Amino acid sequence: MDSQTKTKNTFFTCLFGIEPMLKKTPALGELPTTAKAYQNFLKMAWPSALESLLVGLIGSIDTMMVGTMGENAINAVGITNQPKFILLAVIFSLNVGVVAVVARRRGENDKEGANHTMRVAILLSGLLSLLTSAFGFLFAKPILKFAGADPVYLADAVTYFRILCVSIVFTALNLTINAAQRGCGNTKISMRTNIVANIVNVIFNYLLINGVWIFPKWGVAGAAVATALGAVSACAISFATLLGKNAYLSLRKRGSFKPTATVLTPVLRVSSSAFVEQVFMRIGFFAYAKIVAGLGPTPYAVHLICMNILNLSFCFGDGLGIAASALVGQNLGSHRPDLSTVYGKVGQRIAFICSTFLFLLFIGARHGLVWLFSKEPESIALGGTIMIIMAFSTHFQTSQVVLNGCLRGAGDSAFVAVTSMISIALIRPVLTYLLCFPLGLGLAGAWFSLILDQGFRFVAGFIRFSSGKWTRIRL
Repeated sequence: MDSQTKTKNTFFTCLFGIEPMLKKTPALGELPTTAKAYQNFLKMAWPSALESLLVGLIGSIDTMMVGTMGENAINAVGITNQPKFILLAVIFSLNVGVVAVVARRRGENDKEGANHTMRVAILLSGLLSLLTSAFGFLFAKPILKFAGADPVYLADAVTYFRILCVSIVFTALNLTINAAQRGCGNTKISMRTNIVANIVNVIFNYLLINGVWIFPKWGVAGAAVATALGAVSACAISFATLLGKNAYLSLRKRGSFKPTATVLTPVLRVSSSAFVEQVFMRIGFFAYAKIVAGLGPTPYAVHLICMNILNLSFCFGDGLGIAASALVGQNLGSHRPDLSTVYGKVGQRIAFICSTFLFLLFIGARHGLVWLFSKEPESIALGGTIMIIMAFSTHFQTSQVVLNGCLRGAGDSAFVAVTSMISIALIRPVLTYLLCFPLGLGLAGAWFSLILDQGFRFVAGFIRFSSGKWTRIRL
């Protein structure tokens, strides 16, 4: 082997090898090879990444398919995104605790504890989603007016939002069951449910938006009905996965749905911090979207298009973050903080590779990506500029999601909540307003603020992860 090859091997070993990852953390047992560690991580991550992509596609498909009806239709669908996520915030928060606790119980080989946690989570998810669904349906119009909906498309937005609210219960139950399955490492199950949801959504979008064959032409309302039917289908399949003979998480045998202190205490300890995070995140995202909506119909439509593209790219980081969360939780449950550290750093390395690919894609294919959503020359030109700015957020975005996934899996959701609150609810909206209006940067200013928000969360998460304090949390 020549010196040049040796230098290359040394470089890649230092960068990607697992031994250098444990300089500050002593090995507590047998370690996997570098290849095996990456294989284990990717085996769990790729179904979650695909699942995240499919979840993102549901909203993006609606935007794409109603885009043929013009900018008002795009805006009517897009304006509902943040209100919808605000209603689901309590479910997202609950599921953070479910993943962490089920993963920990799986690592402890406590099957009964994992199943009890799952059953209580299903009960809570159903009750909470019924309340949020009713609230959203009844107050749809004032919610969307407050979100900044223009009177031109307000009626379509209200119709779309109310139909989505009807399906929230099914969406919530599907999300909670999938969260429990991910905690056990069963990431392929949630992937399959979302494949079905997307197939159903696409088919009925085609039939109901344009009125194909015997189906009515419902336009924007048809897109909402298609999404609702997809949610119902996914929920049914999620429950079916709990009826298998050899399923680790199962409803076949009698088990308690009683919310005991043994289950509620660790779940709520994690979920309460996650709820604070979700509330402030959604308030921040809501304020962010409302400020951008004030730039006018065309900039706002372009913003929604670019956010859809960003959210689809987010699937890489989300998948890696889910895998990191489950692997960290399971190995902490098995009293292997060294392996938790290894898998956390493996996730960061993979995140860097993925984000580099996204960076190049966003710059090289920027106009073509925007064209998928809108054929308007003005929108394509402005969108191309925004895509260049977006490209510089990819490394921060993907890496911070993985880091925060590690912390959530360990139960360190309080730290993630504080940093998210500062970053999303304060830094992003304040900078967006200043850059968009007083400094006159328009839509570009909104995306510069997003980069600074993602950068802050990355730095905070990296410092916390490097400290190792998260490995000492008990659940």
